[in-house]
Formats: sequence, structure tokens, C-alpha cells
Amino acid sequence: MAWTGLEINTLAILPLISKSHHPRAIEAATKYFLTQAAASALVLFSSMTNAWHTGQWDITQLTHPTSCLILTSAIAMKLGLVPFHFWFPEVLQGSPLTTGLILSTAMKLPPMTLLYMTSSSLNPTLLTILAILSAALGGWMGLNQTQIRKILAFSSISHLGWMAIILIYNPKLTLLNFYLYAVMTTAVFLTLNTTKVLKLSTLLTAWTKAPSLNTMLLLTLLSLAGLPPLTGFLPKWLIIQELTKQDMAPAATLISLLSLLSLFFYLRLAYCTTITLPPHTTNHMKQWRTNKPTSTAIAILTTVSVMLLPASPMILTIV
Repeated sequence: MAWTGLEINTLAILPLISKSHHPRAIEAATKYFLTQAAASALVLFSSMTNAWHTGQWDITQLTHPTSCLILTSAIAMKLGLVPFHFWFPEVLQGSPLTTGLILSTAMKLPPMTLLYMTSSSLNPTLLTILAILSAALGGWMGLNQTQIRKILAFSSISHLGWMAIILIYNPKLTLLNFYLYAVMTTAVFLTLNTTKVLKLSTLLTAWTKAPSLNTMLLLTLLSLAGLPPLTGFLPKWLIIQELTKQDMAPAATLISLLSLLSLFFYLRLAYCTTITLPPHTTNHMKQWRTNKPTSTAIAILTTVSVMLLPASPMILTIV
């Protein structure tokens, strides 16, 4: 059933990726289909291996080491954790912003649910290694990018690292981190879609188009980076606290230091967002200010992305 669900999920998004009929979009759809089909097949294979050795088909109760290893790798491939991350930036770059938003949030929900359900069956050592590598490579490879969709893809990879490292010890924290990440990413994608920005050079001149929207984008980006008075700090704080309780202080220190890499490119995005004069020596066309009102969805999402930290005691009681 898990395999069937993942397959239906994959097939449903393919027309959305390839609808523009651009070669990049078709390439992205092909890459997405191949990796997701391989990952779904691995889920089936891990369950079969376990049934072969133990007679148990239930993927939430895997006991055979090989099948645990295969299942961990399969879900990591589905999500785009390092070293199975190569498809994600390419697919996101070949998709329009709205499809990119679905790929970064809704399409991560089924594998995340599987990860939550099978957390007891997964290989803890492999998961921790994948998590630290994801946080490192997500931050490191995002440094040199000029395409905003690729930067957001690498940001997603480093966030997945944070989610994966805490999964074994406190699966609910993984889900909380995922929900907050989804809210913040949705706010960023919708804002960029409103201002029609795809590259850093376009972002430099976007300030005059919608100043108030860009100010909120600055705060949402800093929240994604996990800076203290904003919502994004909450999951990072709780994860570091939980890791320290579990005698994983070195891992907590390492992943915190690695998040500084992604902070750098968030700051670069934030700087480009709020720069009021485009740094061009040539005569440059100023953008006209739009009179369109900001959509209610963006307003609500950015407010939640920025102001949820004071409500953390309430969130913790729910979690």
C-alpha cells in the first residue's frame, strides 16, 4: 500500500512539471520519474527482503538489518537527502515556481509520513550520517548559486538534514520542523511568484515593485535561516536541546555550525531582496510599483513564519 501511494503521488505531479513543454521541463520530469520510481521499488524490495527472512510484511516492524538499511536509503532517495539529492535541484530548476512549491512541501509529505511511521525500523547510524551530510552539502552547494529555485532546493536539503537527525529520538519534532518549514517555504515561493522573480539579478530590482512584500520576504528568509526572534528558530532550538539530552552534543554542535553555511546564502538573498538601488553602471529601467493587493494567503503565511516563536509553549503542549 505504501508503494502504491508513492507511485500515484509521483504520477500525479509529472504533468505539472512537464506542462510547459520546454526541454528543461521534460528533462526535469524524466529525472523525477526515474528517481522516484527507483525509490518506490526499493521500499517494496526492503519489505520483501524482510518477509523473506522473517515472514513479516509490515514495514513498521522491520527487524532484518539489510531491509532496514534499504528502507532508510529508499526514503532518503524519496526526500532528496544527501547522497541521493542530485535530482532535486535539477527538477526544481526545470519546474515553474508553483510546481516547485508543491515539490518542496506537499510532495515531501508522503515520504515524511513513512519516515515517521517506520522510525523504529530505520538504521540510526546511517540516518545520522545522512543528516549531517545533508546539512553540510545543502549549505555548501547553495553558496555559489544564482538561480533562486536552486538555492531553495539546497535550503530544503539542509532542512531535511535537521529533520532526519532527530527522527530516531523524537519523531514528533521531525514533524513539527517539517510543518514549520512547509509554512515558511510556501510564503517564500508565493512571494517570489507574485513578483515573478527567478534569478538573483531580477531580485535586485524587485524592491520598487512591491516594497512591503519584499520587507516581509526579508523576514521570512531570515526565519528560514533560523535566526532567534523568528519562527524558524523554534525547531532548531528544540532539536539542539533534544540532541544534547540524548548525549549527542558533538552532532548538535556540528549541525549547528553547518547551518551557518546556509545562513550565508539566506543573508545574500535577504540583502538582494532589500537593496533599494540596483547596482548597475548602465542605465537601468526601474520597475513600476504594482497596485495589486497582496493575497491573504501570503499575508497569513508570512505572519506565521515570522511571529510564531512567542507561541512556542502552546505549540509544545500540542506536540
